[in-house]
Amino acid sequence: MDEVGEPRGETLDASDAETLGTSDAVRQYFGGSYDKVAQFAALLLEQGELRGLIGPREVPRIWERHILNSAAVVPYLPSSGSVADIGSGAGLPGIVIAIMRPDVEVLLVEPMERRTVWLSEVATTLGLGNIQVKRGRAEEFHGAFEADAVTSRAVAALSKLVRMSMPLVRPGGEMVILKGRNVALEIEPARKALRSFRAGEPEILEGVTVPGVEATTILRVRRGK
Repeated sequence: MDEVGEPRGETLDASDAETLGTSDAVRQYFGGSYDKVAQFAALLLEQGELRGLIGPREVPRIWERHILNSAAVVPYLPSSGSVADIGSGAGLPGIVIAIMRPDVEVLLVEPMERRTVWLSEVATTLGLGNIQVKRGRAEEFHGAFEADAVTSRAVAALSKLVRMSMPLVRPGGEMVILKGRNVALEIEPARKALRSFRAGEPEILEGVTVPGVEATTILRVRRGK
């Protein structure tokens, strides 16, 4: 994982994080999505380390560093249409998006077979009929589909990510990605790639979830028509 979720100040310690998922603040934040989000978190806690999806040090921080970090991107995504999650891995943020945006078709793009098996199992267990799991690298699907938005988390530097993701964004759609706090430094090296898609000026946004949990840095850029 890259710097996504890297602490930017005082955050919850491990003991706090263990109870974060059952707090009133988190329940209120997710609202009607809470039960399925909590079920997904429980699956990650039970199987994530065993199946090589998360490291052992991440287990006590599932909610703070992974679930809420992923949820922070959702307000910047469309409420209908389609979203593709590139390098979906454990389903972060793709599974969280699918739960919180039930009217959006969510495409989970992941090259590793064991991870696609996991993603399919989770979609079935949680009854997420709005998910399609696509095994392969993002580049293998260039020309195969276009989504209204493409997201990713901890995948690659922006210059590479633009080349991987923008061909999957429909003209006029957006790339909305979770990045580390130093993403501004990645914009200039990505200019050439962005120009090739007639992209607009990248926006750096703050994804806020619940009190006591650091905000997530999000970069959004629109593909030209």
